[in-house]
Amino acid sequence: MDKALTSKYGPVFAGGIIGVLAVLLVKFGNPGNMGICVACFTRDIAGALGLHRAAIVQYLRPEIPGFIVGAYLSSLLFGEHRPRGGSSPIVRYFLGLFAMIGALVFLGCPWRAYLRLAGGDWNALAGIGGLIVGVLIGIVFLSKGFTLGAAKGSPRWAGSFVLLAGLALLAFLFLKPAFGPEGKGPIFFSESGPGSMHAPVLLSLAAGLVVGWLAQRSRFCTVGAIRDLVMLKDAHLFRGGVAFIVAAFAANFATGSFKPGFEGQPVAHTMQLWNFMGMVLSGLAFTLAGGCPGRQLIMAGEGDNDAGVFVLGMLTGAAFAHNFGLASSGAGVGAFGIPATFVGFAFCLAVGVLFKERLD
Repeated sequence: MDKALTSKYGPVFAGGIIGVLAVLLVKFGNPGNMGICVACFTRDIAGALGLHRAAIVQYLRPEIPGFIVGAYLSSLLFGEHRPRGGSSPIVRYFLGLFAMIGALVFLGCPWRAYLRLAGGDWNALAGIGGLIVGVLIGIVFLSKGFTLGAAKGSPRWAGSFVLLAGLALLAFLFLKPAFGPEGKGPIFFSESGPGSMHAPVLLSLAAGLVVGWLAQRSRFCTVGAIRDLVMLKDAHLFRGGVAFIVAAFAANFATGSFKPGFEGQPVAHTMQLWNFMGMVLSGLAFTLAGGCPGRQLIMAGEGDNDAGVFVLGMLTGAAFAHNFGLASSGAGVGAFGIPATFVGFAFCLAVGVLFKERLD
C-alpha cells in the first residue's frame, strides 16, 4: 500500500479514497456536501473554542486533529518528520487569515468546492473557476521569483506542538469541560444548524487519521495540483484531484446523494460573482503559502511550524469572519464580506510583489 501511495499514482489512490470517505461522512451525519472541509471545520472549531459566537457553527470537528495526528505518525514512521520554520511566519499568518475569509465568502475550501461539485451543486463551478484564477495569479508571482524565504531546521521537539494542540482539541471534545459562567463553556456545541450535524466522533476521528496518513504519504494537494500542472507540466498531483472528484461523484450517485442544481444546495449561496471572487482570494493566498489548507495541516503534522502558523491564521480568520459579518450564509455574502475580500486581495498582491528572491 505504501509503495502505491508513494508512486506516481499515489495521489490517485489517496484522492479516490478521500473522496469516498467524504461522502460516507455525510451519510453518517456531517452536513451536506461537507464530508471534509478544512475551512468549515476550522470555523466550527473556532466557534467551539468561543472565538466567535455564531451559535450554529460550533463543534470540535475531530477530523482536523485526526489529519494532524495521522500525518505526524506517518511522517515519524517513515523518517519524514522534520521540525522546521522561520520562513516569514507573520506573513504566513495573515495569508492564512485572508485565505479563510475568502473561503467563507465562498463557503468552503478547495476540497469542499470539489465535493460540492461532485454532489451536484453547480454553484461550485464559480468557486472552482475562482480557485484556478487565484492559483494562476500566484503562479505569475512564483515565475517572477516570489519567495517567503527558506525554512530552517528546528529543535527536535519544536515540531510536536501542533500535535499537542490537536490532542488537546480531542481531549476537550471527549471531556466537554464546562467551567464558564453558569456552567457554559469554554467549549461550545451547536444545538442546531451545520455545527450540530456530525458523524459519530470515533468514525470522524478514524477518517481523519486515514486522510492524514494518505495525504502525507502521497503529497495530495488540490492547489499544488494546478500549480504543478501549469508551471511544470506535471500532472502527478492533478490526477489525484480528478480522482477525488470522480470517486466522490460515484459515491454520491451510488448512495442517492447526487442532487444537481443551483438552488437549495446545503450551506451554499447563489451569488456567483462572490463565489468566484472569494476563491480567487483563497487560491492566491494558498499558492503564495505553498499549498491548500489540507496540505498545510499535513505539513504542520510533519513538523513544519510555518504551516502551523498558517493554520493559526485560518483559525483567527474564521473568528474574524463571523465576529465582523464577513462570512456568507445560504442567504448570500455577509454584510462586510465584499470589502474584506478586496482588502485580502490587496494584501496578497502586495506580498506577491514585495517578496522576491534576492539575486545579488
